[in-house]
Amino acid sequence: MKPFYKLVEVMEKLRGENGCPWDKKQTHKSLKPYLIEEVYEVINAIDREDYEELKEELGDLLLQVVFHAQLAKEEGKFTIDDVANGIVEKLIRRHPHVFGDVKVSGSEEVLKNWEKIKKEEGKKSIFDGVPEGLPALLKARRVQEKAKRVGFDWDSIDGTLDKVEEEVRELKEAVVNKDKEKISEEFGDLLFSLVNVSRFLGIDAEDSLRLTVNKFMDRFRSIEKKVRESGKKVEDYSLDELDRMWNEAKKEEV
Repeated sequence: MKPFYKLVEVMEKLRGENGCPWDKKQTHKSLKPYLIEEVYEVINAIDREDYEELKEELGDLLLQVVFHAQLAKEEGKFTIDDVANGIVEKLIRRHPHVFGDVKVSGSEEVLKNWEKIKKEEGKKSIFDGVPEGLPALLKARRVQEKAKRVGFDWDSIDGTLDKVEEEVRELKEAVVNKDKEKISEEFGDLLFSLVNVSRFLGIDAEDSLRLTVNKFMDRFRSIEKKVRESGKKVEDYSLDELDRMWNEAKKEEV
């Protein structure tokens, strides 16, 4: 038996009459947190360039796919083969330049054709298919990419940088006016504009922010370590003293 179908068989047994009590009580909804967790663990392995970990985490993610397919099979909805057949058919249909006789000049034309094909499949908006639950920065990137595919985009990065400056001015104005609702709106506009800049630079805003957050935590942990060694608490230090330790932590990274 091929490894993939061995996994399917194991999942069926775990859900079977003499299977695992925990696995048997799971539902599509109860598994949602685990699916999200596994996705982020895969991302973490990719960021670390740890291929042994990536292999393991991809297995954990694959298990989630098989688990949901098994639940659907028990409900009489679909099977894992239906899942595989569905994505195979979609890939062939959306890649006529590979499986048909359509000619393309590059990846940009591929993406434009992709949106055209999705429209032919019944999509009413270019944004149909963008998951509601995506992290906001990633969702902003996806929305901007889709708008670009139909020609709604800046001509160069200069336009995005000018927009950032405009949004900063508007945010400052809202802060001066102490308009909480407007502040929130303008702050969102600024973040959206920064995502546009990251897109033109070929940088993923979600990845950049995650790396910065991790860097912040590492530096602060260094401060906490020094504070523990002094026998004091972080609260016992002034902001100037903490800032000095922060700068020392930055130097230690070099």
